[in-house]
Amino acid sequence: MSFAVRNLSVLAYANGFTLWHYKAGDDTLALAGAADFFTPAADLLGSGDIVMISAADGARILAVAEGTRTAALM
Repeated sequence: MSFAVRNLSVLAYANGFTLWHYKAGDDTLALAGAADFFTPAADLLGSGDIVMISAADGARILAVAEGTRTAALM
């Protein structure tokens, strides 16, 4: 499955920082944690934001890299 914006939710927002949650469904962490997976949401994600991913094989926390607006593995 590819990225679906309906599965991306804001958990908290303060002072320009957003904590996100992404429900990956049947996708694995390897797929949902890939550098280009969140590119369709680049206009939503801010540098320094955190994305928590719940996937079929576990969970992971990613940070949005400065200048790229793509999630990077932490």
